[in-house]
Amino acid sequence: MPSLHGRSVLACYYSSVVARLASSIGESEARRFELLPAIDLRGGRVVRLRQGSFDREQVYSDDPRRVAERFRADGASWIHVVDLDGARAGERRQQDAVAATIQAASRDDSPHPAARVQVAGGLRDREAIAGVLAAGAARAVIGTIALRDPDVVRGLVAEHGPGAIAVALDVRDGRAVGEGWVPGAAGVPVAEALDRLTSAGITTFVVTAIERDGLLQGPNLALLHSVVAATPAEVIASGGISTIADLLAVRDLGCSGAIIGRALYDGTIDLRRALEAVSSTGRPSDRASDR
Repeated sequence: MPSLHGRSVLACYYSSVVARLASSIGESEARRFELLPAIDLRGGRVVRLRQGSFDREQVYSDDPRRVAERFRADGASWIHVVDLDGARAGERRQQDAVAATIQAASRDDSPHPAARVQVAGGLRDREAIAGVLAAGAARAVIGTIALRDPDVVRGLVAEHGPGAIAVALDVRDGRAVGEGWVPGAAGVPVAEALDRLTSAGITTFVVTAIERDGLLQGPNLALLHSVVAATPAEVIASGGISTIADLLAVRDLGCSGAIIGRALYDGTIDLRRALEAVSSTGRPSDRASDR
């Protein structure tokens, strides 16, 4: 039988093991990989653009509230809503449609758990950002204003908290661009933007490879890997995702989530199956199916 001293040492050892295990479990739960189905709004309708071009639009629904309710029923805990008209104009343009979509995602009388909403598009001043958060958005995603003035971002994080402010890094030719992705926008080198904005308190980045957006050609894994390696912040992948295998690939790179758009509307990804797949363990090669 172990001595009293030996039993004490063993007890301390097992206590430390249990503590480390609990910490590991807590970190795993905190870093749960999130899927964010996208609702892009233009003129009150749900649309998808290809490579951000307003000349390459496809309309999927005239009722964004119903789309939000469907995503919620399928198990989404987050929904990504974009005011495309606002992004193009540089100011909020679809306040009513955005507010209605948020309400559909979070209303109490639904039989399904509420989904949180992050909103992007046309949020280029403090009033617009405060307005969308007051409308019920859990997070405002800013781009142009963040690239222009990190000091403003620092103030927004102080005012609303780091969880309420994310930055969109929409990348073209190695540079993060704003201005609604208009051709000719100069942008900022991605590494420089990450450094400035992480220092300003940003803890979540939404990273989009513009050349992949809306084309279902797979995510830019090299870009995502470089961003994940360069920042301690959470990285949400966007652009090109077309299969569950794509989702597993970005998850295994270390991304904290992924936005899915056209793949859901065209039916190449089933949201319920995708949520089940990314919440389980194992490598992508272990899967029998990627759809």
